[in-house]
Amino acid sequence: MVVNLKTKRKLVSRILGVGMDRIKFDPEYLDDVADAITRQNIRSLITAGTIQVKPIKGTSTGRSFFKKTQRRKRGTKQGSKKGRKGARIGKKEVYVTKIRSMRHQLKVSKSRKEITNKNYWNLYKQVSGNQVRNLAHLRTLISEVQAKK
Repeated sequence: MVVNLKTKRKLVSRILGVGMDRIKFDPEYLDDVADAITRQNIRSLITAGTIQVKPIKGTSTGRSFFKKTQRRKRGTKQGSKKGRKGARIGKKEVYVTKIRSMRHQLKVSKSRKEITNKNYWNLYKQVSGNQVRNLAHLRTLISEVQAKK
Protein backbone atom coordinates (compact mmCIF):
# COMPACT_ATOMS: atom_id res chain seq x y z
CA MET A 1 0.00 0.00 0.00
CA VAL A 2 1.54 3.28 -1.15
CA VAL A 3 0.78 6.16 1.20
CA ASN A 4 1.29 9.85 0.44
CA LEU A 5 3.26 11.11 3.42
CA LYS A 6 3.98 14.61 2.18
CA THR A 7 1.83 16.28 4.86
CA LYS A 8 3.44 14.12 7.57
CA ARG A 9 6.87 15.09 6.28
CA LYS A 10 5.86 18.76 6.38
CA LEU A 11 4.57 18.41 9.95
CA VAL A 12 7.77 16.66 11.10
CA SER A 13 9.90 19.37 9.48
CA ARG A 14 7.93 22.04 11.34
CA ILE A 15 8.28 20.20 14.66
CA LEU A 16 12.04 19.60 14.32
CA GLY A 17 12.85 22.82 12.48
CA VAL A 18 14.65 21.14 9.58
CA GLY A 19 14.02 20.94 5.84
CA MET A 20 11.62 18.42 4.36
CA ASP A 21 14.39 16.73 2.37
CA ARG A 22 16.27 15.77 5.53
CA ILE A 23 13.41 13.71 7.03
CA LYS A 24 13.57 9.93 6.60
CA PHE A 25 10.80 7.48 7.44
CA ASP A 26 11.55 3.84 8.29
CA PRO A 27 10.06 1.87 5.35
CA GLU A 28 8.87 -0.97 7.64
CA TYR A 29 6.72 1.36 9.77
CA LEU A 30 5.10 3.55 7.12
CA ASP A 31 1.63 2.55 8.35
CA ASP A 32 2.45 3.86 11.84
CA VAL A 33 3.61 7.15 10.32
CA ALA A 34 0.40 7.39 8.28
CA ASP A 35 -1.70 6.78 11.41
CA ALA A 36 0.13 9.49 13.39
CA ILE A 37 -2.12 12.53 13.36
CA THR A 38 -1.09 14.70 16.28
CA ARG A 39 2.26 16.29 17.02
CA GLN A 40 2.52 14.13 20.14
CA ASN A 41 2.19 10.97 18.03
CA ILE A 42 4.94 12.19 15.71
CA ARG A 43 7.22 13.06 18.66
CA SER A 44 6.81 9.52 19.99
CA LEU A 45 7.74 8.11 16.55
CA ILE A 46 10.86 10.33 16.55
CA THR A 47 11.94 9.01 19.94
CA ALA A 48 11.22 5.44 18.80
CA GLY A 49 13.50 5.96 15.78
CA THR A 50 10.83 5.44 13.15
CA ILE A 51 11.34 8.99 11.93
CA GLN A 52 14.96 10.08 11.52
CA VAL A 53 16.73 13.25 10.43
CA LYS A 54 19.49 12.97 7.84
CA PRO A 55 22.70 14.88 8.61
CA ILE A 56 23.57 18.05 6.72
CA LYS A 57 25.74 17.28 3.71
CA GLY A 58 27.72 20.51 3.32
CA THR A 59 30.75 20.84 1.07
CA SER A 60 33.41 18.17 1.33
CA THR A 61 36.97 19.16 2.26
CA GLY A 62 38.32 17.86 -1.05
CA ARG A 63 35.84 19.84 -3.12
CA SER A 64 36.41 23.03 -1.13
CA PHE A 65 40.20 22.61 -1.53
CA PHE A 66 39.75 22.13 -5.27
CA LYS A 67 37.61 25.27 -5.56
CA LYS A 68 40.16 27.22 -3.52
CA THR A 69 42.99 26.20 -5.83
CA GLN A 70 40.86 27.09 -8.85
CA ARG A 71 40.26 30.55 -7.41
CA ARG A 72 43.97 30.97 -6.77
CA LYS A 73 44.82 30.09 -10.38
CA ARG A 74 42.67 32.82 -11.78
CA GLY A 75 44.84 35.91 -11.90
CA THR A 76 43.71 39.31 -10.76
CA LYS A 77 45.50 41.30 -13.37
CA GLN A 78 44.60 44.69 -14.71
CA GLY A 79 41.67 43.53 -16.86
CA SER A 80 39.86 41.62 -14.12
CA LYS A 81 40.13 44.24 -11.38
CA LYS A 82 37.01 46.17 -10.56
CA GLY A 83 36.83 49.20 -8.34
CA ARG A 84 39.53 51.76 -7.67
CA LYS A 85 42.65 51.17 -5.63
CA GLY A 86 41.03 52.45 -2.43
CA ALA A 87 38.12 50.03 -2.87
CA ARG A 88 40.40 46.99 -3.04
CA ILE A 89 42.70 47.96 -0.18
CA GLY A 90 41.19 50.39 2.30
CA LYS A 91 42.88 53.62 3.34
CA LYS A 92 43.03 52.51 6.95
CA GLU A 93 44.78 49.25 6.08
CA VAL A 94 47.39 51.16 4.05
CA TYR A 95 47.88 53.61 6.91
CA VAL A 96 48.29 50.87 9.53
CA THR A 97 50.92 48.96 7.51
CA LYS A 98 52.82 52.18 6.82
CA ILE A 99 52.85 53.23 10.49
CA ARG A 100 53.84 49.75 11.67
CA SER A 101 56.76 49.58 9.27
CA MET A 102 57.97 53.05 10.33
CA ARG A 103 57.69 52.21 14.02
CA HIS A 104 59.63 49.01 13.41
CA GLN A 105 62.34 51.00 11.62
CA LEU A 106 62.55 53.39 14.57
CA LYS A 107 62.84 50.47 16.98
CA VAL A 108 65.66 48.93 14.95
CA SER A 109 67.50 52.26 14.72
CA LYS A 110 67.20 52.73 18.48
CA SER A 111 68.46 49.21 19.20
CA ARG A 112 71.47 49.82 16.89
CA LYS A 113 72.13 53.04 18.83
CA GLU A 114 71.81 55.10 15.64
CA ILE A 115 69.48 57.50 17.50
CA THR A 116 69.11 58.43 21.15
CA ASN A 117 66.01 57.79 23.23
CA LYS A 118 65.02 61.46 23.01
CA ASN A 119 65.39 61.52 19.22
CA TYR A 120 63.50 58.23 19.02
CA TRP A 121 60.49 59.74 20.78
CA ASN A 122 60.59 62.93 18.71
CA LEU A 123 60.55 60.89 15.51
CA TYR A 124 57.92 58.52 16.95
CA LYS A 125 55.61 61.47 17.59
CA GLN A 126 56.23 62.81 14.10
CA VAL A 127 55.28 59.43 12.63
CA SER A 128 52.12 59.35 14.76
CA GLY A 129 51.26 62.90 13.74
CA ASN A 130 51.56 61.96 10.04
CA GLN A 131 54.47 64.34 9.45
CA VAL A 132 56.62 61.57 7.95
CA ARG A 133 55.55 60.56 4.44
CA ASN A 134 57.05 57.06 4.16
CA LEU A 135 59.97 54.82 5.14
CA ALA A 136 62.41 56.59 2.82
CA HIS A 137 61.50 59.94 4.37
CA LEU A 138 61.97 58.46 7.84
CA ARG A 139 65.42 57.14 6.89
CA THR A 140 66.47 60.60 5.69
CA LEU A 141 65.26 62.08 9.00
CA ILE A 142 67.24 59.46 10.92
CA SER A 143 70.35 60.21 8.86
CA GLU A 144 69.88 63.96 9.53
CA VAL A 145 69.70 63.25 13.26
CA GLN A 146 72.89 61.16 12.99
CA ALA A 147 74.67 63.94 11.08
CA LYS A 148 73.88 66.45 13.87
CA LYS A 149 75.80 64.34 16.44
